Amino acid sequence: MIPPSFDYYAPNSIAEALKLLGDLGGDAKLLAGGHSLLPMMKLRFAQPSHLIDLNRIAALRGIREEGSEIVIGAMTVENDLLNSRLLQQKVPLLPEVVGQIADPQVRNRGTIGGDIAHGDAANDHPAVAIALDATLVLEGPKGRRSVKAESFYHGMYFTEMAENEILCEIRVPAFAPRTGYAYAKLKRKTGDWAAAAAAVVMRMNGGKVESVRIALTNAAATPLRATDAEQALTGKVLNETTIDDAAARAMAICDPAEDLRGDREYKTAMTGVMLRRALASAAARCV
Repeated sequence: MIPPSFDYYAPNSIAEALKLLGDLGGDAKLLAGGHSLLPMMKLRFAQPSHLIDLNRIAALRGIREEGSEIVIGAMTVENDLLNSRLLQQKVPLLPEVVGQIADPQVRNRGTIGGDIAHGDAANDHPAVAIALDATLVLEGPKGRRSVKAESFYHGMYFTEMAENEILCEIRVPAFAPRTGYAYAKLKRKTGDWAAAAAAVVMRMNGGKVESVRIALTNAAATPLRATDAEQALTGKVLNETTIDDAAARAMAICDPAEDLRGDREYKTAMTGVMLRRALASAAARCV
């Protein structure tokens, strides 16, 4: 299908984009990579009267180190994350995840900020951002504010970001030495969204779990942080029994939507399988 007509704008600065948002109001939509918004427009699920393209704003791109944090511009494309030496050294989970997203053509255009801000629990970056304890920096007419990734999602396509705000940066703590990490993802084919996936970031000390963050993709209307599973693992030896217990606790909070990728029971069970795999892989990297 062909989308309905709209006015197109291509600002060169964040200030110009924010002014357009303020002037145009709720009928305006921000365009990042376009892989989510444009298909919705073609199907007429989304019918914005105005489209504000962020691709010319250089200040929204790039990856840099600031103290103990890695700062990623929201318009940084996936392939830049995949090939970043800084991320490979400081936050290696992110390049590993990007390698499992879509295909090279999509990764050349798709952006980390668009994936996060869209508010789709089936996207990979939202749960990964939660597992990484990321902070999202939003800018609006009153200036900038910071929101933790785990507080950003309120429902399907419903986030903390206001209509007159732009996601500018994703700030992620650099990994401490001997941090284990993994993202286990089940999908039907290359390029597909996850039927189920789990992200894990953990540290071990003396053979026991010192700290762990677990987040689940496509397990509910929002990405989920499995805090009960985290608490059950903390201070414990990681073995088959403790892993099974954590998986059961994670599955207990799942409420996935049924679709062509599976029914509720299947997706919930596969979330448990993905978490078991992710925990084992992350533990093996805690060296």
